[in-house]
Amino acid sequence: MTRTEYRWLLPSAMADPELPGDRARARRTVRDWAVDLTAFLCAAGIGMLALGTIEADETTADVVVFVDSVAGALSCCALWVRRRWPVGLAVALAVLSAVEPVAAGALLVALFSLAVHRPFKPVAIVGALTLVLAPLQPFLRPDPTTGYLASTVFGVLLTLLVISWGMAVRSRRQLVVTLRERAHRAEAEAELRAEQAQRLAREAIAREMHDVLAHRLTLLSVHAGALEFRPDAPAAEVGRAAGVIRDSAHEALQDLREIIGVLRGPGDADEGHRPQPTLATLDALVAESRRAGMEVALDNRVADPGRAPAATGRTVYRIAQECLTNARKHAPGATVSLTVSGGPGEGLTVEVENPAPAEPFERVPGSGQGLIGLTERATLAGGGLEHGPTPEGGFAVRARLPWPAA
Repeated sequence: MTRTEYRWLLPSAMADPELPGDRARARRTVRDWAVDLTAFLCAAGIGMLALGTIEADETTADVVVFVDSVAGALSCCALWVRRRWPVGLAVALAVLSAVEPVAAGALLVALFSLAVHRPFKPVAIVGALTLVLAPLQPFLRPDPTTGYLASTVFGVLLTLLVISWGMAVRSRRQLVVTLRERAHRAEAEAELRAEQAQRLAREAIAREMHDVLAHRLTLLSVHAGALEFRPDAPAAEVGRAAGVIRDSAHEALQDLREIIGVLRGPGDADEGHRPQPTLATLDALVAESRRAGMEVALDNRVADPGRAPAATGRTVYRIAQECLTNARKHAPGATVSLTVSGGPGEGLTVEVENPAPAEPFERVPGSGQGLIGLTERATLAGGGLEHGPTPEGGFAVRARLPWPAA
């Protein structure tokens, strides 16, 4: 259940980002209208009971009954603005209730709303005023069926109960809003850390490229410039310059392979002397994982893997390699399904999914930056990558990469 989809079930103070009691006006939800209608009916019911008691007294004049009826109706109707002016309405009803018993129900609703939507200080002041005026109403308009002391004690206890209930509701709403803000802040911080990790990875690549390749490329530029501006140089000198250019280019390639090996990690440092992986070597990766004890179900639906672009095939290989490594660390013993589909013009889709581990195991610590690196790799390749837990408790990774039409 999300707050946006089920906003109509929440109070406006909970459905909107403001804290309960914030003076910023919020649009009423369906729940607010239902609560307002219920509060109006309750106040009207209590007022009708009080009016019935007044009418039952034969000593009461008809004009007094009429005035009480009008005052009770106006008090109940005033409850519709209690969210906008809770303090003023509660004070007015507290003073009115001292001489009009039919306004007691509206006063209780106003006190409850005041305790929900305002902090402790105004609630305490209005509550104290109501308690001070509580003995005045049974003195001026005594109930023939109830004694003065009983009426006073009942009014005081009812006032304290309503105010306490409203303050409890306010405290709970503030707690929920605080927890919601903490969750949003944690999500924002996680996104910030992910962006920082991507930025640091790019900066590391740029520093390595500059530090290692700048010298080699400078030599290439110097000797190539010498050949350009001295086309009539002796053949031996031209041969030496060409040899320096060839050696510098070869060393630059070697340095580049070392950089890639450093970025991959210590365990992959020897890959700089091997051919780069492609989509056609995916079967070898799966076979290697199976020899290591993993259960991998490969579904390669690509008709001719050898025709896939080298960069795209290499990206697919790295995504599958990282996902199999993560499954081996976080779900040992689980069967991993690896599906590759697509073709020229429609792109390549890679899906890796593993269920939750069936047996307890010793967790392997990890930084969690592998998936961030895969997302960055897929984005740089012109595609995208999504990952997250499955409803059954497992984990799934889905990437889509471009494959131009021939």
